[in-house]
Amino acid sequence: MSIAPQQVVTLHYVLTDASGEVLDDSRARQKPLEYLHGHHNIVEGLEDALAGQRAGAELSVTLMPAQAYGVRNESLVREVSRSAFPVDDLAPGMRFQTPGDAGPQVVTVLEVHDDSVKIDTNHPLAGQMLRYQLEVLSVREATRAELAKGHPLPPGTEASSVEDKKVL
Repeated sequence: MSIAPQQVVTLHYVLTDASGEVLDDSRARQKPLEYLHGHHNIVEGLEDALAGQRAGAELSVTLMPAQAYGVRNESLVREVSRSAFPVDDLAPGMRFQTPGDAGPQVVTVLEVHDDSVKIDTNHPLAGQMLRYQLEVLSVREATRAELAKGHPLPPGTEASSVEDKKVL
C-alpha cells in the first residue's frame, strides 16, 4: 500500500540541521512517529516527500525553511510584561507553550528585564534547513474515529466513544 491521504503512516526518522547536528531521533527515544497523511500532522514538505512511498522505503529528505517550519518572521519577536509568565526565575533560552490564534505555540525567552521580557514566538526551527533520514515502517487505512479526530488514535480506541466525545 502506498502512502496517500486518509492513511496512518508509522516511521522512524533522524532529524538534523544544516551542520549535521542531530535535533531529534525517534529510534533513540524508541518510539516511531505515527501520523495521519493528508491532515497536516507533519510539516508540508515532509508529507509531500512521503506521498507514494511504501512500507520498507528508506529516504533522505532536505527541506528548505518554507517547506518545514517557515521562514523567520522578526515581527514575532517582541517585548511583553514580565507578569505574563508564571515563574519568577526566567532566563534566556527558556521555552513555554501557550495558546495562540492557530493553536498552541512555543514562546522562547530571549532577554529578561525588570518589568519586561523579550520573547520570540517563531517556531524554534523556523528559518532552518532541515534534513530527515526516514524509514517507513507501516502504512494502513485510518479508522473512522481517526479520520474524525484528524490524527492516529491508540490501539483499541472505539469509534463510538470518540464520536460521542466529539459531540460533547
